[in-house]
Parts: sequence; C-alpha cells; structure tokens
Amino acid sequence: MPDWTVSSSERLDTFLVSQGAFDSRNRAQRAIEEECVSVNDIIASKPSQQLKEGDRVTVTGDIAIHASSITPQDLHLQVLYEDDACLVIEKPEGIAVHPGAGMADGEMTLLHGIAHLFQERGVPFSSEAVLAHRLDKETTGCILVAKSPAAHQQLQEQFAERTIEKTYLALVAGIPSPPLATIDSPIGRSAQDRTKMAVIGNTAAREARTTYRTLGSAGQTALLACDLHTGRTHQIRVHLSAVGHPVLGDQTYKSPLSERVATEFKITDLCLHAWRLAFTSPADGERKQIIAPMPKIFRDALQRAGIFWVDGPKE
Repeated sequence: MPDWTVSSSERLDTFLVSQGAFDSRNRAQRAIEEECVSVNDIIASKPSQQLKEGDRVTVTGDIAIHASSITPQDLHLQVLYEDDACLVIEKPEGIAVHPGAGMADGEMTLLHGIAHLFQERGVPFSSEAVLAHRLDKETTGCILVAKSPAAHQQLQEQFAERTIEKTYLALVAGIPSPPLATIDSPIGRSAQDRTKMAVIGNTAAREARTTYRTLGSAGQTALLACDLHTGRTHQIRVHLSAVGHPVLGDQTYKSPLSERVATEFKITDLCLHAWRLAFTSPADGERKQIIAPMPKIFRDALQRAGIFWVDGPKE
C-alpha cells in the first residue's frame, strides 16, 4: 500500500496527483469516493479535504495509477462484440484490468491489450475513457469498452441508471437455501483490512443487492447465476461469503468449508465468470446481449465437482 507524508497544506485530490498516485484529479476523486484513500488511517470522504503538514496519506485497493504510461501490447484478446461505438472483450483470468497500487513495474494489464486493439483499428486511445466498468483480476468474462469519450459517457450513464444487466456464474461452497434469493446488504471497506470489503451496517457502507439462483449442485458445491443490481467492489464475492457460500478459489473471502471443498476438488483459481452482459449500444440505440463462453479452468472445476452444465442458464 503506497503512502506519503504531506509537507505542506494542499487539497487531497490535488496532492494525490502531484505524488503520481493518479494521472488526473477525476481518477483521484473516484478513488476517494470508493473509500480507497485514507488520511492518518481514517477513510477520506471528500476530494476537497485540506491536508496539513505531517499528515499521512495512504492508497489501498485495486485503484488505477500511472495510466498515462499505457503502451499497446498484443495480449491476443478475444473480441466478443464490436460496433462503431464500443466493443466487448473476453477478459482472461489472472490479468488486472488496469495498473494499480502495489503492482510490479511493467506488469501488463487489460488496458495494454485494449490499446493494441485500438491501434490496430486506428481508434484514438485514452485510458480515461475506454473502460465502462471493471472486473477483479481473477475474474473472467465480458468487459465493455468504449471507443470514444462520448460513448464512454453514455455507457457510464447506463451503469448509473442501472439499465445494464450483468449476470455472473459462480461455483460456491455449500448449497444455498433457498435456491433463489436476493442478498440486500450494504458493503464498505473492512475496518480490519483496508484491502478488503465487507458487509457492514454503518453510514460508510453503500447499498448493494445481488440476486442468485441455483443452476445445479452436487455434494457440497453449487453453481449459481448471480445478477448484479449494484456495482460495488467485490460485491458477489462479499455477498456470497456473507451468507456462508464463498466462491471456490477465493483466497480473500474464503471460509473453512470453501477451503476444504477447494482442496478436495483441486480448485485454485477463482470460479467467478462474467457470463452475460446486456446493454444499449450508443452506435444504434439497440439492445445487445453478449455471452462469454465459460473458460476451461471453470469447466474443469465443474467436472471435478460433479456438476454437469451444458446449455447454460435458462432465462
């Protein structure tokens, strides 16, 4: 977790940019809003907070930094959908979406691969206006990319208005009861570990709702389809862990049961996949529904767990 000591009075967002933590005040402000910045170990809530000499500023979580240094790299990304305004790519497992705090210098991210796709197409690339949303480093599946600032703004508005539909597949420990339910529990930064999120009941938490439905089960595992109604950091992982059914392969929100089941079936990768994405394209105003095929690591985990899933979730 990078931190800095303040040498003179300055606004918090301006200070973060001046220290190279973020490449714009907008990005710094977004990090503050997502509760990823602390001043003297207290979560900052206002970008305009006035710092004083001796204050210690800390950045935690998966927050983009130094995005201006993105150089195109061919990561052989699969394009699932494309039109004049946007494209949907299939995110591989184990690659961060963007540069973040604590990452090694030169580590490749999805942004590097997107820059290459834009270069191939002759489309201007701006790290500030391509990602319509994010996925965790370990998560696979659909991610929506804007080709212009105007398209980015329209897609961001759809996310804000919650008209974009996102369905994930999750292989979890235990069999949920009831088989269909909505988890409506606010999420905020964990007081014990600032790099983690947690279901909390204080005013610092933000509304979070996830609906899951059980698609199949065997022994002590179940395959769930999870619909996100909000977009909080680690939302599905936190919610499922909170109700006693952590996602298998999750080292951050695991439980004794999930560790035992994951060990039994030799599951080491996070079994969470952004399977379906539905949105309205800024190109033609029409509704699009994109499906990302389940990756081999997930299919293999299902097979070892004894869950046979062929046709996919039924609408």
